[in-house]
Amino acid sequence: MDAPFIVDDPEGERFRLNRRVLVDPDILATERRRIFDRCWIYLGHDSEIPEPGDFRTRHVAGRPVLFVRDREGRARAFLNTCRHRGTMVCREREGNRTRFTCVYHGWTYDAGGALTHVPGEESYGAGFDRAGFALGEVPALEDYRGFRFAHFGADPEPLADYLAGAREYLDLVVDQSPSARLEIVAGTQEYDIRANWKLLVENSFDDYHLHATHSTYLEYMKDSGVSVRLPRGLMMPAPGVGKSLGNGHAVVDNVNFRGRPIAAWIPLYGADAKAEIAAIRGELEARLGEDRARRIADTNRNLVVFPNLVINDGSAVTIRTFWPTAVDRMRVTAWALGPVEESATSRARRLDSFLTFYGPGGLATPDDVEALELVQDGLSTWREIGWSEISRGMNKTGEQLNTDELHLRTFWRRWNALMTGGAS
Repeated sequence: MDAPFIVDDPEGERFRLNRRVLVDPDILATERRRIFDRCWIYLGHDSEIPEPGDFRTRHVAGRPVLFVRDREGRARAFLNTCRHRGTMVCREREGNRTRFTCVYHGWTYDAGGALTHVPGEESYGAGFDRAGFALGEVPALEDYRGFRFAHFGADPEPLADYLAGAREYLDLVVDQSPSARLEIVAGTQEYDIRANWKLLVENSFDDYHLHATHSTYLEYMKDSGVSVRLPRGLMMPAPGVGKSLGNGHAVVDNVNFRGRPIAAWIPLYGADAKAEIAAIRGELEARLGEDRARRIADTNRNLVVFPNLVINDGSAVTIRTFWPTAVDRMRVTAWALGPVEESATSRARRLDSFLTFYGPGGLATPDDVEALELVQDGLSTWREIGWSEISRGMNKTGEQLNTDELHLRTFWRRWNALMTGGAS
């Protein structure tokens, strides 16, 4: 009998992960059925398709999807495959169209998915009806405050229920805009990591690694005049907490030391930015009250929405998703998100943070990529060294620090429940 995926022993203050789950292709095949086909998966943001006919193409849960706004202004998600012989009907990444024509045989669909033209239609029999060959829709599409999620399984729970405690953190993002309107900033980051996708889940809210992995970044911040304080016993510049949010979602919630182009100034932004950032903070306080404004401006958060959405709400707001292309490789896609009202100078500071910290050529991401690829190489020893240790913080009865591993265990417990919870 195979060993269990996890050993979860709260009384013994022990949590271990079977390393086979990070190297076995058969486990990846099961994940695609039991996790990606049964969970709400982030598709995109409403701001990406503001006008009728606007579209984006992307892969979601291993499927090509056409994210489009129809003539009536509704956001739709179609499976990007012609009903004739399966060709993708749209090859462009984005644009605006009233119709989509398959390059193979010319079948044509409108922005609402209806099949509008079939070359040589007279050669089909009397039983052929164009109405029966509309583009297939993603089975379920729902949004929470502009964040659109798709679901490919049967009878999903409402998205709001699925998000559980993650809604609080999405609200903190949306409340940064005076009109509660955010937009994806033009430009997309895409890169591959030669590692199992679940390692990036761990890394995305693993603050234990910051001091060891990102020492160059911490020195850069110090040289720029930013106070980076390391209290005894902590590995982060300021204390923070790790939280479980239900349904496998979790977060690290920290005191902010990196500043924000919205409402928190640091020397790195320059003296000219100080007045504008103070004005932004004043607007937050007037609109939301001092406590809520302080919550937004003076803390930063790394949120994981199970299974593969990460929202880094810090010096910039970054949306990051990733999909396994093999058991030891993933494709990562990331966007910057900001209030529609922000000035050109504030937007420039946001993009600078997005690129210089979170970007694939920035101060943080290359360190993380190298670390994860080194982990994947090390995991080739899984037959000899079979278990990873994820028990940090289990000896505590109260609040968990951001450098503890409660949030990692939250993900793994949900993953294990779905992977072992019944027929595929």
